[in-house]
Amino acid sequence: MCELFAMSSRVPATLGFSLERLARHGGAEGPHRDGWGLAFYEGADCLLLREPRPASESPLMQFMERQGLRTKLALCHIRLATFGGLALRNTQPFARELGGRMHVFAHNGDMPSLADQDLRFPGRFTPIGDSDSERAFCGLMTSLASVWDDEPGQVPGLATRLAVIADYAQELRALGSANFIYSDSDALFVHADRRTQPDGGLRAPGVYLLQRYCWRTAPELHDAGVNLTSIRQDVALVASVPLTDELWEPLGEGDLIALRDGLCFAADGRQVEPEQAAGRRPLPLS
Repeated sequence: MCELFAMSSRVPATLGFSLERLARHGGAEGPHRDGWGLAFYEGADCLLLREPRPASESPLMQFMERQGLRTKLALCHIRLATFGGLALRNTQPFARELGGRMHVFAHNGDMPSLADQDLRFPGRFTPIGDSDSERAFCGLMTSLASVWDDEPGQVPGLATRLAVIADYAQELRALGSANFIYSDSDALFVHADRRTQPDGGLRAPGVYLLQRYCWRTAPELHDAGVNLTSIRQDVALVASVPLTDELWEPLGEGDLIALRDGLCFAADGRQVEPEQAAGRRPLPLS
């Protein structure tokens, strides 16, 4: 199965060691040799990089590890192909425009029947490739289109978006394992399901969450493009498997959360307080 990784932060940060560890899983220390992709957000738009080759052997991935690009929101995927040939069109994350913003999606799992199903409104969001994951994304975008179309130029309420995503995720779980990360540039949405475990069993957890916080000083903030003397930095990381020795909290089957500025929101749109947040601890940020 593929692996997912994403970051949400209050102040722009680099992916650092986590990206390096993920890349090793893409062929060197793991079987995920069939492609990789990174999406770095800047406001409503994003830089999307994808290659249908092992991440551990990619000069472009190595460049991105060294470059240390700063962002408040990033999504990553390394692929172990099950549906769809080894081609750029089947390499995640996938991206589409809706409401004047770039929406990005990556999936981990298998939904065999979805590959044979017609999309409900294929004219607006049509797959380019032939993977089950891209079909799932096009279906999600179709479900969300109405709430974005209701108020052009406005971002729908977080609780409204979460409700639509929760309903659609329930449909996907009936078709197979449906771990996914999705962002509309305003928030990062994380849905956890089952995943093939090291013993071969298909069960939760499919996604892990880690939250960090610390205080940033003026020089660090200046490097990140922030003109303040000090600020609290909050970072939330999600991954298919823990990438460090820290306290990553497993999410349960069917759990759905939203991350914005490094803070966590429950499925009803309510912010999860720091002392309640899974795995949250004051640690230095890599």
